[in-house]
Amino acid sequence: MISLDDLRRFAVGRSLFTPTTLGRALQRLGFVQADPIRAPARAQDLTLRHRVRGYCAGDLERRYASLDVEEDFFVSYGFVTRSLYRLMHPRCDGVAAEGNRSWPASRRKRAQLLLDFVRARGAVHPREVDDHFSHGTVTNYWGGLSNATTHLLAIMHYRGLLRVVRRESGIRIYAAHEHGPGPMAEAARQARIDRLVDVVVGTYAPLPAQSLSSFVRELRFAVPQWRGELPGALKRAKQRLAHARVDGIDWYWPGEERAARQAPQDAVRLLTPFDPVVRDRARFELLWGWRYRFEAYTPARQRRRGYYALPLLWRDRVIGWGNVSVKDRALKSQFGYIGSGPPRDRAFNRELEAELDRMRIFLRLET
Repeated sequence: MISLDDLRRFAVGRSLFTPTTLGRALQRLGFVQADPIRAPARAQDLTLRHRVRGYCAGDLERRYASLDVEEDFFVSYGFVTRSLYRLMHPRCDGVAAEGNRSWPASRRKRAQLLLDFVRARGAVHPREVDDHFSHGTVTNYWGGLSNATTHLLAIMHYRGLLRVVRRESGIRIYAAHEHGPGPMAEAARQARIDRLVDVVVGTYAPLPAQSLSSFVRELRFAVPQWRGELPGALKRAKQRLAHARVDGIDWYWPGEERAARQAPQDAVRLLTPFDPVVRDRARFELLWGWRYRFEAYTPARQRRRGYYALPLLWRDRVIGWGNVSVKDRALKSQFGYIGSGPPRDRAFNRELEAELDRMRIFLRLET
């Protein structure tokens, strides 16, 4: 019989594997969610620091061009392996469509001209494109105004017409991406979709049934051209994945893995809100018994735990949160705990200090 304690240890142990090289960690994860907020570093860096030996903030961006990864949408925006990238593309036929809808003739013409310009230049900064075309502004996803050139570049990147070759001061530098084969047979298409589901499960397992369904629905961002086939993919996944019913809830994970029962490590870890261990909020509440909320976009007066509260993992329990910042090249930290306070355990205090030391090294601060 598998208990909730077993699932909790399994979730922590399989995701927080022994640190390895950056390339191997990316291949093992398959997908690393990105976020632009630095508090005290970007989400992708905070995720990788636990899984890559000697990792420092910004290493992924610095080494991006030499790695076997792409920036793209999966269940959200982030970094995907090239093998995963190839499973999702092409998302459209040339520049003629956006999802299942045809582009207006004016947008199709602008996109083709922009694509020809990028091909001729090899790699372009959005400023170069805007200087050449001066497209003006548009309303973005959040209701504000964005540069129209940047907006069109982002759409073309999403559709697979462009790829990000590197970043300069955080700005995406684009190059053309040529399409592979067109429509494929149904069996091959199903195999691709099933592989995408397997990557989701491999990244976030063990998953309760509700979360598995939610993640599969989110694959509509990865393959909008096949979104109608995702319900069938969910049914197939439930048939082939390992699963167990614990406290009335069905849980799923890769079939070749066994739920861990080994004792957790004596370790403290400050996790980004987007780390695979804590990213799914429904699973978080089931495993750790309290509700965590990401409050960066919550008005300050309504925040309970802080602007960018980092879940605080001790052994196999998320026991609270930490707010970490840098001021005058010194690390500042504040902690909150679920319950009456921090563990009354000398080992916890020692490991918390060790984690803060690792954070200083990661941020290249003076220790």
